[in-house]
Amino acid sequence: MKSWHWRLAHGRGIELGTASVIMGILNVTPDSFADGGRYDRPEEAIDRARRMVAEGAAIVDIGGESTRPGGVAISAAEEQARILPVIEALAGDGVILSVDTYRAETARLAVEHGVHIINDVWGAQRDPQIAAVAAETGAGLILMHTGRERQKDPDVIADQFSFLRRSLEIARKAGVADEAIVLDPGFGFAKETPEENMELIARFEELHGLGYPLAVGTSRKRFVGRVTGREAPAERAIGTAATSAILRLKGAAVFRVHDIAANRDALEMTDAVMAFAGKR
Repeated sequence: MKSWHWRLAHGRGIELGTASVIMGILNVTPDSFADGGRYDRPEEAIDRARRMVAEGAAIVDIGGESTRPGGVAISAAEEQARILPVIEALAGDGVILSVDTYRAETARLAVEHGVHIINDVWGAQRDPQIAAVAAETGAGLILMHTGRERQKDPDVIADQFSFLRRSLEIARKAGVADEAIVLDPGFGFAKETPEENMELIARFEELHGLGYPLAVGTSRKRFVGRVTGREAPAERAIGTAATSAILRLKGAAVFRVHDIAANRDALEMTDAVMAFAGKR
């Protein structure tokens, strides 16, 4: 499997491709679909982040605004008030931090407070200045495919290519280095049916044609619940781990998940089988 050095802010970096990289999801919000309200106080969020690292997360992704369908939009000031105290507390721990935001202003402050990666669910297409922030600060940049407020291509992969190529054009024009960019196909975002998400999994290898490392976020998503019959998001850890293993075999590099231990075990087994197969 191809390997990359992912260049991040503050002189940090991660090797991608040789082993799975787990990104723990930390929602500092009262209304996340999966764990809303559990970590909306700084002390609870900080404790959760440290437990995720102990369980095997290499990155902690901190978000202050819910991105679930129907989520309530908040101001930049409120978003920053939620996340900056958590970032400040974790910055001294040595863990690689990511900020889940589409706002350039929030991204800049987050990097100034110690964040290494900007994770934009709008693929730099809602606030293009976020790409300039990544370029100026040297932060890693995750560009995610989202289908909101746009005309979708009926072919799931063609839709990915058309959207993500626009995101890449924005990033390149802003001066973001190729080695700082990771792409995310945005499972569950404007992919309304289980079938559309499963087609994206089945054809995932085609996304390597974009030429960048790939991050995935299937964790506790509705389509996993529909397939497994698990209504409660917290009951979808095993189904999520299954998708992580499948996507790893298809070349995904970064896995954004809530349930660290379950996905760590699934991915360690997958990596071990892949390493064994490579030696044969």
